[in-house]
Amino acid sequence: MLSTRDHNRFQEGFRYVYPVVSRRAGGVSLGINLNTNNACNWRCIYCQVPGLVRGAPPAVDVESLQHELSVFLGKILNGSYLQDCVPEGQRRLNDIAFSGNGEPTSAPNFVEAVDAVHYVRTQTNVPEWVKTVLITNGSLIHQKKVIRGVEKLGDINGEVWFKIDRVTPEGIRSINDTSGNKSRMVSNLESASRACPTWIQTCLFKVDGMDPSSAELDAYVDLIRELQTRDIPFKGILLYGLARQSFQPESSRLSPVGNVWFESFAQRLRELGVTVKLSI
Repeated sequence: MLSTRDHNRFQEGFRYVYPVVSRRAGGVSLGINLNTNNACNWRCIYCQVPGLVRGAPPAVDVESLQHELSVFLGKILNGSYLQDCVPEGQRRLNDIAFSGNGEPTSAPNFVEAVDAVHYVRTQTNVPEWVKTVLITNGSLIHQKKVIRGVEKLGDINGEVWFKIDRVTPEGIRSINDTSGNKSRMVSNLESASRACPTWIQTCLFKVDGMDPSSAELDAYVDLIRELQTRDIPFKGILLYGLARQSFQPESSRLSPVGNVWFESFAQRLRELGVTVKLSI
């Protein structure tokens, strides 16, 4: 049985396609892992990828991706996979998601990968309500090839889940292990939001037993207010906490925040008039 606590990318023996039960999706998410070499341009300290390295993935074998996706969609749409392998109450295909072991938009032929998913969706008659989702740290959205892929997602009932875990340069460095640039973050989020329906996704947790600082939370709230003032049309916020073990050196320092704390912060955001979906 699949589990929200096991997102093994290779459980079916495929290279690119893997199934997970997603808390945020509320059902089965069929993952597309373009980063088969475990390479990413960020190194988030809560990342569950073992052997994570800095860098970009090799070019995607588009024919193999199409074949794997076709086979797995056949199992789900026409076979007994959901009944055999998915817990009761989660037996629905919610989305096909570019996610996996690194930043998917860093793939050199990301646009072709989006086209491949569109082709397979059409050939296998995937219901229109099953979304194609891009889960991204948003750092490369300003690149022409990437925004072209995002625009193509928008044309096929797609969504972008744009990672913003922290807002201050210090917070971004400590959680995502990358240099923070708020101006670029906002610009890229605006580009994504105008090209395709876009949600902000944010992971919150304790570090060394401490909740996220008031300064970080205030900066996050101020960012949301700024997005509203600028009429950037993001759909809302996906707030979530830790569910699986990190494979980064900081793993032992991380722990979940309390449910009451989470609900309180979600309510603070809702009071701004923002839609918030909470996965604890």
